[in-house]
Amino acid sequence: MLSGRITHATIRILDWIARRTLPPDSTAEHLRTGRRGEEDAYFHLRKLGYVMVARNFRAPNRRGEIDLIGWHQEILCFVEVKTRTTRDVKPAEAAVDRDKRRELVAVAREYLRHLPASCPWRLEIVSVYYDQPTGQPQIELFRNIHLEA
Repeated sequence: MLSGRITHATIRILDWIARRTLPPDSTAEHLRTGRRGEEDAYFHLRKLGYVMVARNFRAPNRRGEIDLIGWHQEILCFVEVKTRTTRDVKPAEAAVDRDKRRELVAVAREYLRHLPASCPWRLEIVSVYYDQPTGQPQIELFRNIHLEA
């Protein structure tokens, strides 16, 4: 548990140094926010006992990617991370509609082809909100989401 906190703190310090010493990042702001959300979700899941095995997995013959893949106890979890800076529009998890779920399942099945057929798995969503005045993200985990909306 402590090593995860040290790693997370180290990454934050290195990010802070990079922002002050490197040329400005030309990546779009929403992409930087999404990347930050995935990073915070990764460490949050680690704190919950997940053993993370992949990040940003893409299947060669499928569209899309799976943000995080990890084991929670004996179940392989495919995690979609949605990051928002406000709650004004709609909940972040609502962005994972039926089409997005189908896409995630197709990529997950490609990953599962390399594992025993009996491997238990589930789809999860992590919503990360950066709308708190403290600057700390609020993270919500939705386990075992239904494949049909």
